[in-house]
Order: sequence, then C-alpha cells, then structure tokens
Amino acid sequence: MHFLDHPPRFLFFTGKGGVGKTSIACASALRLAGEGHRVLLVSTDPASNVGQVFGIEIGNHVTAVPEVANLSALEIDPQAAAQAYRDRIVGPVRGVLPAGVVKGIEEQLSGACTVEIAAFDEFTALLTDAALTADFEHIIFDTAPTGHTIRLLQLPGAWSGFLEDGKGDASCLGPLAGLEKQRAQYQAAVQALANPATSRLVLVARAQASTLREAERTHNELAAIGLSQQYLVINGVFPIEEAAQDPLAAAICRREQAALAAMPEALLALPSDHLALKPFDMVGLAALRQLLSATPPRVVANPVAAISTDAPSLSQLVDEIAADGHGLVMLMGKGGVGKTTLAAAVAVELAHRGLSVHLTTSDPAAHLTETLSGTLEHLSVSRIDPHTVTEQYRAQVLATKGAKLDAAGRALLEEDLRSPCTEEIAVFQAFSRVIREAGTKFVVMDTAPTGHTLLLDATGAYHRDIVRQMADSHAHFVTPMMRLQDPKQTKVLLVTLAETTPVLEAVNLQADLKRAGIEPWAWVINNSVAASAMTAPLTSPLLQQRARNEQVEIAQVATRHASRYALVPLLKEEPIGVQRLLQLAGDVSTSTPASNND
Repeated sequence: MHFLDHPPRFLFFTGKGGVGKTSIACASALRLAGEGHRVLLVSTDPASNVGQVFGIEIGNHVTAVPEVANLSALEIDPQAAAQAYRDRIVGPVRGVLPAGVVKGIEEQLSGACTVEIAAFDEFTALLTDAALTADFEHIIFDTAPTGHTIRLLQLPGAWSGFLEDGKGDASCLGPLAGLEKQRAQYQAAVQALANPATSRLVLVARAQASTLREAERTHNELAAIGLSQQYLVINGVFPIEEAAQDPLAAAICRREQAALAAMPEALLALPSDHLALKPFDMVGLAALRQLLSATPPRVVANPVAAISTDAPSLSQLVDEIAADGHGLVMLMGKGGVGKTTLAAAVAVELAHRGLSVHLTTSDPAAHLTETLSGTLEHLSVSRIDPHTVTEQYRAQVLATKGAKLDAAGRALLEEDLRSPCTEEIAVFQAFSRVIREAGTKFVVMDTAPTGHTLLLDATGAYHRDIVRQMADSHAHFVTPMMRLQDPKQTKVLLVTLAETTPVLEAVNLQADLKRAGIEPWAWVINNSVAASAMTAPLTSPLLQQRARNEQVEIAQVATRHASRYALVPLLKEEPIGVQRLLQLAGDVSTSTPASNND
C-alpha cells in the first residue's frame, strides 16, 4: 500500500461521505499497530462510527482497543467540545453582564459554526501538544479538516477589539471571539498539517465519476493552502473476475472502469492504491484485517433466497406524497447513499403526474442537472449555491451594517464575512425562501450530507428568536421550524443503504430529527442488490453474498426503524435522464436492474 509506505507521524483520511474513510483509517491503524507501532486513532467526524466498527464504546477519551496491542482510539465529541468552548467564552461574563446580554451571546454560540470551531480546538491540541500524544508514534485521523476550516484558522486576530467597540453583529463574531486565545496553537497546527515530513493526507474515493470529481476538488483546495503531501485510495473497486457470468456485475465493472479511465488529471499525478470491494461489511477486526489484504477473500456461490415480493417501491411512497397536492419533501442521509438521484426521481415522478414541482439542492457537490439530463413539463430546478448566496449576503451586510462603520471597522467586518460561518446564515435565508413555495406546489429538496445539522441549528435558533420576540404579542406567525415539524407541510425521507453503518447513521439522524420535533415520514433503502435479485438471478458469488447480508438490514429497517419504507434496486444503467428516473421510482418487482450513486 503506497499510502502506508514509510508513514509519517500524522495520517489524515478525507473524502466524500460514503467512500469508506472510517474503514480504511481503522484498517490502517490495525496494520501499523500489528507492526509494533503505538497508534492513536482519532475520529473528528460528528457522526463517528469508529466505536461501532470495532464493536466497542470509545467516546471522548483515549480508549485502548481490546484484542489489539498498541492501538488506542478517541472519538472527539463535537457537541461536548462546543459546550466547553461556550463555557470558556461565556463563563467570564456570566454575572458581570446583564442576563439578557449573556443569553444573546449564548444564542450566537448555538449554531453549527461553533461546533466546527470547537471540534477543531480539540483537533489542533492533538497536533501541537506533545504531552497529549507522547505515548504514540502515529496519530491517524478519520476525517481530515476541510479547506474552509483551515482558512478559518488563518483569519486575523483582532476580533476582541472589534467586539469591545460594539461594531460587530455579523454572521458569527460570537464563535470567533474565542479564537484569539488559541491563535498560537492554530498557527502551529497549520504548520504541522503542511509539513510533509510529519503529515500525509489520504484522499479516499470510489470508482465513480462524482466521488472522483469531489476528490479532485478537495485535492486542489488543500494543495492551494499548502497541504501538498497527498495520496489517493480508490476504495470498493468491483473485481473484474466477478463479471464473467453475471450481467449486473458486468455492468458495474464497465461503469467503474470507465470512471477510472476518465479520472481527473490532478488525481492521476498522485501515488494511488486500489482496494477491491469485499463481500462483507467493514465491521469487526476480522473484516478490517482483510480490507488491506492483497489476497481476495474466498466466496462460495450460493443462490439468494428472494426477499418479500411486496417490498414497497419508491412510486408507492410518491402515491401518498402526491395525495396532498403540495408540500415540502426533504431527502436526508449520509453522503454517498444516493440522495441527489432519489430526490430527482421523486420530483420527476410527481411532475410526470401533472403536479407542479420545484426541485432544489443545498449540496455544493450535487449534480442535479447531470442527473436530470433534460427538462420535463411542470418541473423547475434550482440550486442553493452556498458560494452564490453567501456572496449575496455579504453584499447585503456591507451595504447596510457596513455603511455605518469607519474604515477599520469595515475592514474587520469584511474579514468576518469571509469566514465560513457566514455561509450558515446565507444558506438558511435561501432555504427559508424556497420552503415558502411549498404552500402552493411541491418543493423537493436534496440536502448536503451534513445539511440537516446546519439547517436544524439555524432554523432552531431563528425559531427561538422569533418566539421570544413575539411572546407578548397575539400575532399569528409561522417559522421555518414550525413548517418542518408539521407532517402536513413537510415529509422527510431518510435515505440509506442496506449496510450496517449507513443504517446506523440513519438511525442516529432520525434521533436528531425527533429531538428537534421532526418525525421522519419514511425511509428509502437505495442501491439494493437483494432487490435486484428479485428480477434476475445473481450468479456472481460476491453479489450473492452482499444480497444475503442486505436482507438482515432490510428487515431491521422494515420492522424496527421505519413507519414506512421503500426499496430501490441497484440498476444496470446509471439512472440519468427522465425516463430512467421514472424507471427508478417504479415497482421493484418489475424494474430492470442500475447504479444510483450520489
């Protein structure tokens, strides 16, 4: 494995959701520990499943992994980190400033931006505080910092004076107020990240055009800020030998080989490794040890018993949705599960029935236009482009609040508005405008992988602020959060795969939504090999085994997690274009088997 040749002290794994970062990080940690190196595996993912992969409880403290000598793990808890960060900022002024002012500061610190900054506080300590990691030779990070997070650390350090002068009330000066105390630590962290002698960044992708484009974007963004020591791992490549006698396997191989042949030039220059798709989920030590093995696991051909023929199709869910005549339909889930494609399929199916539909996305990596590959009567398409709406928001703030500032104050305001926190408010405002349309038509929204966190944080903060302001008024008002909580106005579809980790993450997302008073309306299990087996026998031993594994997860969703669900088969052809999207929404017992990747 090139990415593990002469490994430096710090290894970072990053990539689009669903590509296998956690599995590869865990397998790498196992290999280095097995070679006698003392290893600390750290997850900075808010939806970390490192503990679940190893089958143990880890949490926000260094925990030795049983049965693996030399290996310990740590899951940074972003929410706990955010609370400690808030306490550090608010603590000194509590009891000194009026209660209303303190409450306002706490509200400023309640959003997703604070969580990101606070988690990075913990992350940078591991990079810069030798005492914390003195017992380990290698620190492996599952989920590296993004380029915009690193840029946040490079902002000027004059926030305190700006706040004290009463000039700052823009996007997230509250969260940024705590940065000054950590300035030296952050500078040291950026230097460590950019030093090839100590740090290596591993881009993880799949043999799919969309994830390769995302890897190229990440490569360029990080290289531009000095993180040039990068490697590429293509994970889950379908073994060509499985394609000989199985039409579905052959179609998957053709699609993947075409994507690899068209790989972006920037990625071709990187040292790279290909990891074969395995017939089992990456859970448990035995599975992880096989992930990096050059010897393929032995799989015996064994025909798959058919799953229930009455498994609901996506079209059947749309029947219920269409009966309302209008409303907001939001597709949520981990990256890589197919939200974009399924959002397009739902929208096309509704429009095909003569209903007015607005299809939109808040995912910066979305490819709705490519997926639709055409137009359809009654269907309009838009994108909440974070860059565009953020630029519009910056211009608005500068034209209003900035007009009252002197040159120094305006310069600091402009710097603040370049921070990634500004995006939180800008996207929320655009989101609020779009969902108002759902009162007269269908609005189908494809959310970013972490979009639910941003939207719930910003929507909840706005809701609390409006309720507080209207407390003494008898005026009627409806906030975006109230729309999301009303099942007559909003239907949330959780998208997952029939695999252990994606189902677990969907369960966690469902719990998050319920805590916000939002009850998910249905689950959609995408890319199901077991569903494909209903239409044509599988002869590939690997596909047969994966179909058997899926049946357990499908049963869990159907009987334990979902009040209603739909099953969408893995198809031979990419579901691009209106006709294939209509086919995708059809009955699984009559569909022609394709791939439905994000």
